[in-house]
Amino acid sequence: MQTENLNKQDFGTLYIVAAPSGGGKTSLVKELVSNLDKIETSVSHTTRGKRPAEMEGVHYYFISEQEFSKMVKNNEFVEYAQVFDNFYGTSFAEINARLADGIDVVLDIDWQGSQQIKKLYPSSVSVFVIPPSLEALQNRLITRAQDTPETIDSRMLRAKNEMGHFAEFDYLIVNDNFAKACDDLTAIVKAERLKISRQIIRRGKLLSLLLP
Repeated sequence: MQTENLNKQDFGTLYIVAAPSGGGKTSLVKELVSNLDKIETSVSHTTRGKRPAEMEGVHYYFISEQEFSKMVKNNEFVEYAQVFDNFYGTSFAEINARLADGIDVVLDIDWQGSQQIKKLYPSSVSVFVIPPSLEALQNRLITRAQDTPETIDSRMLRAKNEMGHFAEFDYLIVNDNFAKACDDLTAIVKAERLKISRQIIRRGKLLSLLLP
């Protein structure tokens, strides 16, 4: 199984952004990658049906359960999980190719997947996004009009359980105001890029000229 390459090269950083369904992580991640350079999303595989306006290879790779099972058997997934009646997975190929090119990768996944990825990529940076209240979360689920009332009830129960794991993440963002939450997420990425451990690699040539 492939994991992190620990050589002293300018590898990208893996960011994990998780939230309960309706927490706004997908919109936040989309805004993040549109505002910063050298950071991209990883496209996951899923067995669920394609929603209106979703595009193959952009939002997800839509595959059958048989294809998904084959990829699991071949150890092609960094993580995979069943969410309600569908399967979702993130492939090694999607992540490692970008990281090797020095591109930061951000994953928009659920809590289950984030824990699996953290074990395989221990230097990854994890961010958990929570709503300002349970009422606000429920209203978002209703407003987006993608689920039945029964599914919304299931998502709310799942959200309560997921939010109990917030302390397992490196950062916590409250998505009360979208613009502020975007600024917070962007600030996390910028701060991580300035850490000494990363700057030594990325600015090694400059440092060698400045230091005696």
